[in-house]
This record gives sequence, C-alpha cells and structure tokens, in this order.
Amino acid sequence: MTSASLAPARDQVLARIAQAAQAAGRHPASVQLLAVSKTFGAADIADLYALGQRSFGENYVQELVEKHEALRDHADLQWHFIGPLQRNKTRLVAERAHWVHAIDRLVIAERLSEQRPPELPPLQVCVQINVSGEASKSGVAPADALALAQAVSALPRLQLRGLMAIPEPTPDAEKLATQFAALPVLLEKLNAGGLQLDTLSMGMSADLELAIAHGATVVRVGTALFGARPPKMTA
Repeated sequence: MTSASLAPARDQVLARIAQAAQAAGRHPASVQLLAVSKTFGAADIADLYALGQRSFGENYVQELVEKHEALRDHADLQWHFIGPLQRNKTRLVAERAHWVHAIDRLVIAERLSEQRPPELPPLQVCVQINVSGEASKSGVAPADALALAQAVSALPRLQLRGLMAIPEPTPDAEKLATQFAALPVLLEKLNAGGLQLDTLSMGMSADLELAIAHGATVVRVGTALFGARPPKMTA
C-alpha cells in the first residue's frame, strides 16, 4: 500500500464528511476524521500521514506500542486508543496515547490518571456509552453516565472531552438513527449537570453520514480508507 493508492480513498472519505456536514448545516471542519489503523502496519500509517492525516485509532495495546515506537519521528501524529482496555495494560496506553475513547469504568480512568507521565499534556478521554443496551457490548448505561463522567472529570492528568458510542449493527436506518440521536441528548444533559464536553465520537465507514447528521465530531473510519483488514497482528 502506498500514498498514491491511499489518496483516492482518503479524498472520497473527506468528500463524504464534507457533504454530510453541509447537509446538516455544519462546517466540514467541525468533523474530525480518525483513521482506524488496527491490523495495518506502520508503513501504511506513514503513507497516510504523508497525505496529511494526523489522527490514527488503535484497538489493541500491543499494536499501539509497536507502531508508536516505529513512528516516533512523526512528532505531530496523534494516537487515539479506541478499544476496550484492561487494567494491566493502562500504563502502556497512558504513556503513549493522546486520546482514549472507551472509558467505561472509573478504575480504568483512575489508573490512566495515575500513570500519565507528568511531562506529557493531559490525556484526552471520552466516556463510552452503551446506546444499544447490548449485554455483550462495553460502555456505561446512559442512566449511569453522569456519575461516571463527573468522577472522571475530577481526576488529574485527564481531560474529559465527551462521549463515544458503537451502535448495534443493523440495516434498519431508523433504529440506527435512534441510537445515534441518544448521544447528543446525553451530552447536553451532562453539560447541564456542570460539565463542559465538546466531543461526540461515533460513526464508522458504513454510517458516518448518519452519525454526522446527529452531531458526530469524530468519525472512526478504517475500511473505507485502508480496505479490507488483514488478520490481526497481535492479541
């Protein structure tokens, strides 16, 4: 994979974002493209970086560690950890990531706060909301979001920025829209409770237009940029 082969895909995704934002009465710059690079190598990230992409999302801690080391000279590259995080791996993420999108338990946030190196800027974080109510899915229930968000916002070395969600995959656009619509409503409620949140991380390759229509400020796009995923590099 080369910059030349990635360029048309990135241009197409950026065009989709711009069109969706304009249709929603928003400026295209209000939506950030997060390139989900899980299972793709550092060379692929470097190629996309050469096209101007700066924010990359990783789901697996070991991949983040390896790619962070391989791309140390890319000083303005921003790493977003977007997968579930186990207690015994928080230090690896706290020392490398710029953002963590999937805070669903206070203990994870506490460990990230404790382990964030003092010489680094605060770690930007989002609370993950289980908007679909699926028992198998990570995320806090909407009814419990305010308590968790307030506790996270009080921790040092973290800056709570907003909410993240992964809706239930469904061909039912109305059902999907209902799940997306729940997140901005919840964000307003949390801000009314004294928080100052500005980020809604939701929407992927197949549904980014619908997510933007409902207020997404970060869309997490992998397949539409990189193509079909190779086998996972690490556990």
